[in-house]
Parts: sequence; C-alpha cells; structure tokens
Amino acid sequence: MEPGRLFSDPTAAPIPSQRVAWFLGRPDPVEALARLRAGNARFTSGTPDPGGAPRGGVDSRPFAVVVGCIDARVPVEAVFGQGVGAICVVRSAGHVLDRAVTGSVEFAVTDLRVSLVVVLGHDDCRAVAAADEAVRTGRRPAGARRFLIDQIAPAIPTAGSADHSLDAATRSHIRRTVATLRQADYLKEALAARRIDVVGGFYRLESGHIEML
Repeated sequence: MEPGRLFSDPTAAPIPSQRVAWFLGRPDPVEALARLRAGNARFTSGTPDPGGAPRGGVDSRPFAVVVGCIDARVPVEAVFGQGVGAICVVRSAGHVLDRAVTGSVEFAVTDLRVSLVVVLGHDDCRAVAAADEAVRTGRRPAGARRFLIDQIAPAIPTAGSADHSLDAATRSHIRRTVATLRQADYLKEALAARRIDVVGGFYRLESGHIEML
C-alpha cells in the first residue's frame, strides 16, 4: 500500500503533502496502523520493542487514540506493544460512546493531532453479555447501567439469526461504534480532510491477537 493512503479505503487517492505536514512529523493513518499491528505482533510473540518505549513528557506526541472496554484483561498499551506517550486511551464498559468519550476522542484528534482512531472490542465481553441477556429476557438493569445496555442492544443478533453469538454481537457493536464516530462532527471533518482514519479491532483474550475489522 502506498504511503499516504487510508487503510480503510485502499482505492483512495494519496493524502496531499500539505495534509501530511499537518501531523508535524507523526505517522499518517496507514503508518499509524502499521505500528499498532507490529506492536501487537511483538506482544503475541513476546518480543520486546527493539526501538525502546517512549518516555512521554512535554515532547510526547501520541499518534493514535484507542477507544476500549474497561475490562482489566485488556491492557491497551501492552497489547498494542506501545510505551508511554505513544497512544491515548479512552475506556468505558463495552467501549460505549457518550459525550465524554466522543469528546475525548475529538480532543485527541483536534488538539493532540493523532492520525488514527481505533475502536477495540474483545471476546468474552461482559458488557455485551449483559446486553444479550437483557435483550433475551426483556429485563433491563436499573441505574446508569441501563444506558450501557441500551447502547449495545442494537448490535445483539436476534435469537433466530444464523450467527447468534457474543462474538458476532461484539463485532457488530464495534462496527456500529466505528460508524458513529465517523459521523461525529470534528472527526467527520478530519476524515473528509484525510487527516485521520477510524477503524475497529477485535482482541482475543487467550492468544492476545488483534483482528482488524
């Protein structure tokens, strides 16, 4: 793939050079995703990063923001093989979006100038399982948890569908979250200007492998 092309649109024209310059030396969306994929490969193989981990500080320049689940079994920086300062992480149960989460992603894009947004779901997601149970039983939880369930429920396959599984529901929820972020005002502007890309990933707890959707 040529440098400057968006990962999710391989037929698109290269990003104009003035747009690449906007990143102040940071990787474009294609290179940013390549770094995350390489980092995950290191993580699954147990190979340390030969370049060393960034130390962060005032000169830290993150290149991606990851919207992930709160599940403690998914340490986001570790599974992507990134050190301090490389990526921003925003977490909520089931990677559900609200104004704070979306605003944080927009902040990473507009103020921190990251070039890639990743929605990271995982197998055995308990938030998705809770939404599946609520859809099947018709019983929704009380309190603020109801908001989480209501946001995930549209991704739950019907009981009679060909692929009624939590993995299928999680993948559907990831894709819905990606689509929603793509329509957020400032992210839509950045996508149209070809400054960023928004993609989804599915993390396997047992293997540590991340499948890009």
